[in-house]
Amino acid sequence: MNTLIITALILAFLGIAYQTGSSRSRALAGTSGRRLHSRPSYHGSAIAIWTLVPLLLVLGSWALLDSYVIRTFITWYLPESLVAEGGNALRASIARVEALATGYGVVGEVQEFERTAAQAVGRFQTTAFLIVVAAATTLAALGLFYARKRITPQFRARNEVEGAVRLLLLACSVVAILTTFGIVASLLTEAMRFFSFVNPLDFFFGTVWNPRFSTTGAGGGGEYGLIPLLWGTIQITIIAILTAVPIGLMAAVYLTQYAKPRVRSVVKPLIEVLAGIPTIVYGFFALVTVGPFLASFGDAIGVDIRATSALTAGIVMGVMIIPFISSLSDDIIRQVPTAMRDGSLGLGATKSETIRRVILPAALPGIVGAILLAVSRAIGETMIVVLAAGNSPVLRFNPFEPTSTITVSIVNQLTGDSDFAGPQSLVAFALGLTLFVLTLVLNVGALYIVRRFREQYD
Repeated sequence: MNTLIITALILAFLGIAYQTGSSRSRALAGTSGRRLHSRPSYHGSAIAIWTLVPLLLVLGSWALLDSYVIRTFITWYLPESLVAEGGNALRASIARVEALATGYGVVGEVQEFERTAAQAVGRFQTTAFLIVVAAATTLAALGLFYARKRITPQFRARNEVEGAVRLLLLACSVVAILTTFGIVASLLTEAMRFFSFVNPLDFFFGTVWNPRFSTTGAGGGGEYGLIPLLWGTIQITIIAILTAVPIGLMAAVYLTQYAKPRVRSVVKPLIEVLAGIPTIVYGFFALVTVGPFLASFGDAIGVDIRATSALTAGIVMGVMIIPFISSLSDDIIRQVPTAMRDGSLGLGATKSETIRRVILPAALPGIVGAILLAVSRAIGETMIVVLAAGNSPVLRFNPFEPTSTITVSIVNQLTGDSDFAGPQSLVAFALGLTLFVLTLVLNVGALYIVRRFREQYD
């Protein structure tokens, strides 16, 4: 209910402010006879910005502080001994009161102080919400009236709106950058804690993976050799690339050089549908269809192929990344100037010779970059490998045998109750940092290749 009220309030003020600004602008243009610096749409947008900014600031501040204020309020109604004890007992009691206040049931007998606190919290939340809505509405109304008075023929509304949009774009860029730094910082911090338990040399060069996982995360040392997981990741990725590159690249060549526009308009969307299929569906497909088929095929030719193996996971993962290679290669090949192709054909080369000796070499840097981006996508895949690779973290060089990858091991180490106090759970951050570095290197390499060897055509 509160969300609906806030949404309706924001939309109402947005419509009123924009309509007020544009109407005021048209009225000035009609009465003063002077030429306006900005169009009515810019005046409406400027008033909308002055109205919505204070409204969103108040609502956003309350959204950030709501949880802290409510929990502090709850502690006033809890026994002093419980508050002094703190820890898990206090957090559990606060959670029970919050559940009671929202109407959810709790396990066990409800204490009298919990019932009293829940009733007080309900009244406090209602009062606080009304105060916040009233404050936000008042500030929004003041902003609207202030901005309306500023509208004159000389008012540079367009400059203000464009400046606000520029600040919004800058804020979005900063959020993206800070998010990256936050991810790296969290991974580094927890990985350093892991390396306080395990020697980094044993982790990066060890050949045995046996974490001896415990429910508390603190039992047993275990062995944390990265090599089996790293090789499993590389092995599956190689099989995926060997599957996806020929199919994706030839599909791109066909769509750009041979297919008629009508055929292209049908085939290209059908190929790109593969990119929209959830990876869990690919995992089921590998487990139920591809794995048994490969096992049966191996029996027919006298080769022992396990249904859950690196080959199964790699083939299905290759099918998944076909649209990445096909679409990116398609766009890159289409950027090769038509004059180069026509010149080759005019000199007597066949169509296939033109593709092999002119078009593909000219588009090669971009194609290599697309392949490296697809490799990054394959390295980070989880669900297909969980279901199709067999989850066997043993160093094997036979692709027909089960294996495991870095992403699967991260899932395994973070499954269940973990308190992040021992190496069994902290190793997930070291694995995540390794995976992050691998994909970062591949992405940077792809960008470097594209920029370094890209041909510039007029």
